[in-house]
Amino acid sequence: MGRTRPSSPWRAVLSAALVLTGALTTLAAPPPAQAAERTTAVGTAVTVDGTQPGLTFDGVGAISGGGGNSRLLVDYPEPQRGQLLDYLFKPGYGASLQLLKLEIGGDTNSTDGAEPSIEHTRGAVDCDQGYQWWIAEQAKARNPGIRFAALSWGAPGWIGNGNFWSQDTIDYLMDWMGCAARHHLDVSYLGGWNERGFDKAWYENLKSTLVARGYGATKVVAADGFGWDVADAMAADPAFKDAVDVVGTHYPCGYMSAFTECPSTATAQALGKPLWASETGSQDTDTGAPAVARGINRGYLDGKMTSFFNWPVIAALYPDLFFSTDGMSVANQPWSGHYDIGRTTWVTAHTTQFTAPGWRYIDSASGYLGGARTNGSYVTLKSTNGRDYSTVVETLDATAAQTASFTVAGGLSTGQVHVWSTDLGSTNPADWFVQQKDVTPVGGRYTLTLQPGRVYTVTTTTGQGKGAAIAPAAAPMALPYADGFDTPATTTSPKYFTDMNGAFQTVPCGGGRTGGCLRQMAPTSPIRWTEEKDNAPYTMMGDGSWSNYTVTADTMFEQSGTVELLGRVNQQGRNNNGLNAYHLRVSDTGAWSIDKSDTTWKFTTLASGTITALGTGRWHTVALALDGETLTASIDGTAVGSATDASFTNGRAGLGVTDYRTEQFDDFALTPGTPTTHTGPIASALPGTCVRPAAATSGAAVQLWACDGSSEQVWTRTNGTLTHNGKCLDVTGAATANGSPVELWDCTGGANQLWTPQPDGTLRSAQSGRCLDDPAYATANGTPLAIWDCNGGSNQRWTLP
Repeated sequence: MGRTRPSSPWRAVLSAALVLTGALTTLAAPPPAQAAERTTAVGTAVTVDGTQPGLTFDGVGAISGGGGNSRLLVDYPEPQRGQLLDYLFKPGYGASLQLLKLEIGGDTNSTDGAEPSIEHTRGAVDCDQGYQWWIAEQAKARNPGIRFAALSWGAPGWIGNGNFWSQDTIDYLMDWMGCAARHHLDVSYLGGWNERGFDKAWYENLKSTLVARGYGATKVVAADGFGWDVADAMAADPAFKDAVDVVGTHYPCGYMSAFTECPSTATAQALGKPLWASETGSQDTDTGAPAVARGINRGYLDGKMTSFFNWPVIAALYPDLFFSTDGMSVANQPWSGHYDIGRTTWVTAHTTQFTAPGWRYIDSASGYLGGARTNGSYVTLKSTNGRDYSTVVETLDATAAQTASFTVAGGLSTGQVHVWSTDLGSTNPADWFVQQKDVTPVGGRYTLTLQPGRVYTVTTTTGQGKGAAIAPAAAPMALPYADGFDTPATTTSPKYFTDMNGAFQTVPCGGGRTGGCLRQMAPTSPIRWTEEKDNAPYTMMGDGSWSNYTVTADTMFEQSGTVELLGRVNQQGRNNNGLNAYHLRVSDTGAWSIDKSDTTWKFTTLASGTITALGTGRWHTVALALDGETLTASIDGTAVGSATDASFTNGRAGLGVTDYRTEQFDDFALTPGTPTTHTGPIASALPGTCVRPAAATSGAAVQLWACDGSSEQVWTRTNGTLTHNGKCLDVTGAATANGSPVELWDCTGGANQLWTPQPDGTLRSAQSGRCLDDPAYATANGTPLAIWDCNGGSNQRWTLP
């Protein structure tokens, strides 16, 4: 689970305060007069009456896709891979997800990666493509009752002459449904095109086709976009209304907000259809947990939404990608097995471990504490057995303790009540999802004292639990590394490689070579979801701390085109709208170049030339050596040119093609070079100030001081790490939020200790993508440093050793 460490003095003070205010106080059924005499901020009376009405609960789930966010999970070693899957799907263990939405791959980038299609060319269906089938099978094995939804972000290029809203797409979806059946997966819900509007006739055709093909039990969801305009269209068109079973909208509580208000519309509610928050979340696994807790409750209270899908399911993707810490947990080091279970897991568990799809809300036992949003919210659901109930309470915006007095009636159990709580003001995992002392109602009545900043569940059910698996420590991925693509991976993607566009699959080699090779499978540019200026296929892998190394691969041109090796791949622009990396590009004509790209997809040629044509159908070896500021290109063992550039100091490696061509690669290898070490001060662009720790020990705050040339201001920069006295510059607690402090800590190889210098002088944390920052723009001795959204200001620009 989360990393633990001794507390610094300011942490000790905070911990003491939390201990003093953190206990849940329960009162066994005091009379109403006694409850009113308590000196708390608010008192709320809740009558839990099983005869009162409410809508049917459809479940809480998450999304694997949109895109590439769960890619690295399959490459984790056991037992860590099984532990992560248990934390996601095993009932009574972790998030206990009740729904899982799968991306229907389209060979195109769909946020932080590309999901492969089952049908790169018309009629050639391969039901084993990708890793979504694997994760769905693993989810079902742990929870046979889990329900699956599916949605497209893009589609293969052969579809509809580029028109998604075509019969080709419906036929493609039927092929995908057939593959799901082959994997023994029932798909309960199917959507259209993620966040790209809707076509009424297309949805009507989709519904009739599902029925005609034997998938009549699969419900149609529309329109998976923003707002409720699809509800207006359904209300005005009976045929369209009949075709759509569920109205799904994205981010009804706001995008990247606190989720304090989650409205729908009167028109949507009058349709008589289930309303869903069919995508929401998009927030850090820890700092986003309060928003998720609010959204699950308030989506029903404000908008009568009966399902909540968090995007994404897990952050099993490389740290330099834009949304690298969003999801239930973070799992970005499959080579070490390290992972962190986030607070979002536990606020989700407060609903999922105590309910099931098919339960019903009790509207009269749901609302805002004391009638005010700022006090918090509560929702009550009753079981299909007519006896059990669970009430989920959040007090995240409250500023004082308050009481909630419960009266149980209407055939529901008046027996013992179990209470669970999560303190979201605490960074200690021991304070998350903790069972409190049971309460025994008297005459069906009991009262709870609710502390601020918490999520509670009060329930008559049993069987809940908190997984106790602990991940190993983070560690860098060692070089040398090689992959001949001959050993089958768990899925069609080779180990550690994550595609950013196109689809790279292991296949039997061509060109007269035996064994397995890596082939880019998509022959035409797909129907895209993103709008990046360069949508060329590439795949990348490895550790962002790598600095000096040589990347080598054999390549064969199936057709005329250009392949590339990538080195020092670090920060990617949002939705693949750029990439900091070096590229060695080699064409079948013999033309070659060393280029660099940035996070706006601006390419700069650093060196170029031409050798004898390589031709097609033959194998050649290409290599890119990165040694400090020297970049050297080799073809078939001969150095053909070099360049000098200091833009990027560290990053992972990759392979690519510059257009949608079906080229092949083999014998991928990474060999280490000699680490480049620089020693000296870290100087701020704010005049006369340098970086130093408050002390040379783990846990010491890192601060600005007047530059004085002392040893306290000397740092060593090696392979993306910055060390002082053998300790690493570290984001405290592996936090990712704006304002998270930095400190010295024992070097672990974690992404929160990896820093990528940018061409504009900023220093970016590989874990969060945020920059080392002087939040106060201050220059006084002892000014504390933190991380913040990168803006290029003088308080974020540094001269490194």
